[in-house]
Amino acid sequence: MALAEKLAHFLGRKGIPYRPIETGVASSLDALVLASGRPQHDFIQATMLIDMTGVVMAVHRFDSALDLEAVQQLTGRRLQPLTARQVTRLFSDCAPGFVPPLGAAWGIPVLVDEGLSSADAVVFTAGTDHTLLELDGRSLRLALAGAREGRLVIHGQGVGQREALTLEQVADKLQKLYRLPPMPALALRILRLTGNPEASARELSELIEFDPSMTAQIMRYARSALFAYPGQINSVQEAVTRVLGFDRVAHIALGIASVQAFDVPRKGPLGMDNFWRHSLYCAFLCQGLAARAGHDKGLAYLCGLLHNFGLLLVGHLFPTEFDELNALREMNPDASLQSLEHEVLGHSEQEDILSVGHGAIGGILHRLWQLPEPVIKAAGMHQHMGYQGDHEEYVAMVQLANAVLKEQGIGDEFNPDDVPALVERLGLELSDLERVQLDVEQVSSDLDILASSLSS
Repeated sequence: MALAEKLAHFLGRKGIPYRPIETGVASSLDALVLASGRPQHDFIQATMLIDMTGVVMAVHRFDSALDLEAVQQLTGRRLQPLTARQVTRLFSDCAPGFVPPLGAAWGIPVLVDEGLSSADAVVFTAGTDHTLLELDGRSLRLALAGAREGRLVIHGQGVGQREALTLEQVADKLQKLYRLPPMPALALRILRLTGNPEASARELSELIEFDPSMTAQIMRYARSALFAYPGQINSVQEAVTRVLGFDRVAHIALGIASVQAFDVPRKGPLGMDNFWRHSLYCAFLCQGLAARAGHDKGLAYLCGLLHNFGLLLVGHLFPTEFDELNALREMNPDASLQSLEHEVLGHSEQEDILSVGHGAIGGILHRLWQLPEPVIKAAGMHQHMGYQGDHEEYVAMVQLANAVLKEQGIGDEFNPDDVPALVERLGLELSDLERVQLDVEQVSSDLDILASSLSS
């Protein structure tokens, strides 16, 4: 159906004319707006709010930022955004993330930003991931009849009128305005060694042994039940040659050394403790998926391990915004991290830089550090469902791993996802995914112990 069922019924019952606009299937409302080719100012959107009294829909321009203080002044209520899961349950006939801004169709009271009543025409989602609706001004006023009107968005010079920066511009501004952490010297030496096809286990071991803490962590990793090695392991070189292999040791060592570039709190859902737990589980899953899909296991492991470095960079450069995001994630454990980032980072003083999200920021850092292209893409695009392009198989592996981990309450990516579609894109069967999940379950306690040791 081109329209959500209740929306179609509402428009038909009210006799409100509209023009449907078919687009390609999009992964998010942002992508749908972008694919339309129309100015963002033409679009309106719904922001769902809730308090003890009930749910309210705020309707405003797509290129505007909702001002919760203004909403409170208008309503006398302390309304807060719904979580993504709550919104999905409320709008069960809509695709997740595609809520039409006509609350009356669902019996929901509506607040509408001043000025929309005089709009000549507007465009908005029809409740699906591939259709937009255009209403002229008269039809919009009919559709919003009974809504309470007032100032809902932030006003001021340039608000809502600024063009979004390209990733290249964001990268340029980041490097000009902030001192981006260079790759730590040991991490850089490990990275260079992995690029040398003649490198030996002895050379890698000698590099690692420069750092006593890393040496202890690699030894603990090799001795863990993850690998069930029956004999004694007395050196890093034995860990490389007898248990872990060159690539696995190089990649975990690279991750350990690279994290030393960041000063990020340990605690909280996005703190270093949970970062390592999420990263290790994701890396292990990606490695298992790659083995079954016929891709490079070592590279897949590295993609999973490093895909969330953008969060560390945000925490390092913008500690105030990171603390706020960390707290908001704790209060909204089921919400999409993208939506929380938009709430915090999209309204900060660094909005033009941070509004691209932690994934893109991580990709920028990985490119600066000259990491392999699949690792750059996995970091930069893992928040974009349906990504198609260079190294899409590694992006899909990270997305699938995050989807699986979400069900176990591990990680931070609670964006809508389609597990069967991701499995199919990798050329796998659901039974393959189940076997990889079982492998992870059997070693989960060891992954937890390793994560705890790495973050301490």
